[in-house]
Amino acid sequence: MKNRILLLIMALVAMQIGNAQDSNNTKVILITLDGFRWQELFTGADSLLVTNKEYVHNPDMLKNTYWRDTPKERREVLLPFVWGQVSKMGQLHGNRNLDSKVNLTNTMWFSYPGYNEILTGTADDARITSNDKMNNPNTTILERYHNSPKGKGKVAAFGSWDVFPYIINEERSGIPVNAGFESATKNLNEREKFLNQLQEQIPSPWGSVRLDAFTHHYALEHMKKEHPNLVYISYGETDDFAHDGDYQSYLKSAHNTDALIKELWEFAQEDEFYKGQTVFLITTDHGRGTQPLDTWRSHGSKINGAGQVWLIAFGKDVRALGEMENEQLYSNQIAPTVLQLLDIPMVKEIKGSPLKL
Repeated sequence: MKNRILLLIMALVAMQIGNAQDSNNTKVILITLDGFRWQELFTGADSLLVTNKEYVHNPDMLKNTYWRDTPKERREVLLPFVWGQVSKMGQLHGNRNLDSKVNLTNTMWFSYPGYNEILTGTADDARITSNDKMNNPNTTILERYHNSPKGKGKVAAFGSWDVFPYIINEERSGIPVNAGFESATKNLNEREKFLNQLQEQIPSPWGSVRLDAFTHHYALEHMKKEHPNLVYISYGETDDFAHDGDYQSYLKSAHNTDALIKELWEFAQEDEFYKGQTVFLITTDHGRGTQPLDTWRSHGSKINGAGQVWLIAFGKDVRALGEMENEQLYSNQIAPTVLQLLDIPMVKEIKGSPLKL
């Protein structure tokens, strides 16, 4: 009898230890959609743009596809995963119609400064003043995690823009960054070999940004093989189509990216390594203008509204609060939130405070 009781106690202790280990085994998927406005995220297609022939080459088709009578219906048809599933299981911050505000703390309001702020937790207006291919003097959370005992070799980054190896400082950090038109290079599976071949055969509209499907599938295949604890994925098309003044492709790209994120979530729900242990954080590096109308194409310190951004969170232990109201958050809070989720100590260089998700 005593032996049975002892065995039962040992089993209960083992279960408690296992549960404690599981609770500290969080993974994070950090995603950015370059230059995607909060207006489309929360209200769908813009009435001033959706049939504007200056920015849309097939107004009837675009209106039939993405226009509905109410903002709620428009956002649901544009981003069905975000509004059909994420809104029920997570949090959406940044709908200024509900006085939910998310702002950049950098004053540049374009990409490199925005990504530096997201990934380091601190704006650096003194040194990050352009989109030039300059190695980031600041340390990203990817590098901080990679330098921790638990994070060594468990970080990966994928971006459509070819400046990301410099933003993440791949040379110093040692973090593998697949960005721009880079191919997959290590332990290739058949799908990665095909992606490499396809990427060479399909031209991108831009010289420094590849199509997001390549970024997405390189990231997904890497996650299947290597199971990193911290993954950063940056989709870039929305910004470049906007700069081109192509509102039709801007909306189509946002719709496609919604489906790509859904695929990542469904993979994480099926894969034993990520299932029940993963937090998704999604944001953007900057906003865009609204007035005058043509400023929707642009951003930067002179464009009113370009410092207005947004944040989506869902997954492990994230409270299902839906759309948030009456709050003020900042992009520099994302980096410390990731470190807290991964149980990595804060450092004084990080100016933002963790979000209470």
